[in-house]
Amino acid sequence: MARSLTPRQQNVYDFIVKTMNELGYPPTRAEIARALGFRSPNAAEEHLRALNKKGVIRMIAGTSRGIRLIASDDGNPSLVEDDSDNHPVSTGLPIIGEVAAGSPILAEEHVDRYCPLAPDFFSPKADYLLRVRGLSMKDIGIYDGDLLAVHRTDQVRDGQIVVARLEDDVTVKRFQRHGRHVRLVAENTDYPSIEIDLATDHLEIEGVGVGVIRGGNGQALH
Repeated sequence: MARSLTPRQQNVYDFIVKTMNELGYPPTRAEIARALGFRSPNAAEEHLRALNKKGVIRMIAGTSRGIRLIASDDGNPSLVEDDSDNHPVSTGLPIIGEVAAGSPILAEEHVDRYCPLAPDFFSPKADYLLRVRGLSMKDIGIYDGDLLAVHRTDQVRDGQIVVARLEDDVTVKRFQRHGRHVRLVAENTDYPSIEIDLATDHLEIEGVGVGVIRGGNGQALH
């Protein structure tokens, strides 16, 4: 299907693609207006609505960066987003909810939605956000419902906060190792730590925590 854009609409579209490729998330209306010399964000909004109507973007209500790209017939742009109603739209960091037993943590069915946040907002860069369940880490300020930014790696140092897989369970704990013995420490005296003997128990490190978003509401803490 041909998608004929006016020169101004093409400028807006190209700026959205450029921003998403460079930063990993879409621009706000104000950023579009400032970059393209519009008098107000309302002018940008009008062009976005026209692009939405022509089927090259999808506007998501309730967020200032609620812009999603839809693939064109020739596969362009290079950053193509899924427009299926059955799957989350993949812009920014995936938010992982419940992890099914034994399945990869980044499996598509675990992704609740995407957070329009650049991976390099955290250092080292985050690969996904894991929604924390329970209060076992509350004494270091990680609460039920928070989003833990996670850098994917199996290389971990003593004292780091890790996402660990024990058999079919995934847990967030502080890592301590003494030879073949690993202790996954709960930062809440109401919860027991987990003792692991690597000679007999299987442990996988899915990543290390690099930041927290309080309650999933966008207040990021490094």
